[in-house]
Amino acid sequence: MKRIKLEVAYDGTNYCGWQIQPKDITIEKILNEQLTELLGEEITVIGASRTDSGVHALGNVAVFDTDSRIPGERMAHALNARLPKDIVIQSSKEVPKDFHPRFQETRKTYEYRFYQAPYDNPLTSRYHHFVYVPLDVERMQKAARYFVGKHCFVSLCSSKAQVTSFEREIYSCQVKQEGKYITMQVTGSGFLYNMVRLMAGTLLEIGRGRKEPEWVREILESEERVPVGPKLPAKGLTLIRIQYMEEEKDNKEGNTTWETV
Repeated sequence: MKRIKLEVAYDGTNYCGWQIQPKDITIEKILNEQLTELLGEEITVIGASRTDSGVHALGNVAVFDTDSRIPGERMAHALNARLPKDIVIQSSKEVPKDFHPRFQETRKTYEYRFYQAPYDNPLTSRYHHFVYVPLDVERMQKAARYFVGKHCFVSLCSSKAQVTSFEREIYSCQVKQEGKYITMQVTGSGFLYNMVRLMAGTLLEIGRGRKEPEWVREILESEERVPVGPKLPAKGLTLIRIQYMEEEKDNKEGNTTWETV
């Protein structure tokens, strides 16, 4: 028995999120079905991030155990031949049997993308949130810096979140503009349910001039549920990558410094 790690990219438009649902099509369901058929044994993947319905990913991670003789690094090629075009395995490899994608020290990077113009762009509308009013990017950039550090994010997560602690550490939060596209990129130790979409909605309110950048600081300092920006649509959100500290150590031959995001 060996454990295989997959790096999974997908367009989440046609799926009801990652996690198995009784009657809906999910990324996890498709992977389980295709791996089971490919390998001739019952396969159940374990995912690192349970992205919501409509959320995209370039670098989600999953593992599964198998008795197959297919080399770990060849699993991606074999599986991609069976998967729909909107799910692609970016890489695969064998990992230690005790490797668990959720119970390790990681850094996750998400991006939320806005498209600011008088009219929407139909060619990329599946991957951004359309905003027709002008946005002040400098104000959004200033506000984003307040997210960096260890904070209580109780206001910036869904009330449905089932957690014992609302504290999370944000290592980087930046807002960049390229033409009509404005992107918030955030890297952290972990994220609460709907946290990134609420962070993006809060920056949107500031970019529109409805709130001052210091509003973010006030929200975090309150350490209780207070009004924040709207939860923005899932389609603007993409999980960019998940970094594992142990792998970073191996790749850098003992240098434990995280790569710059």
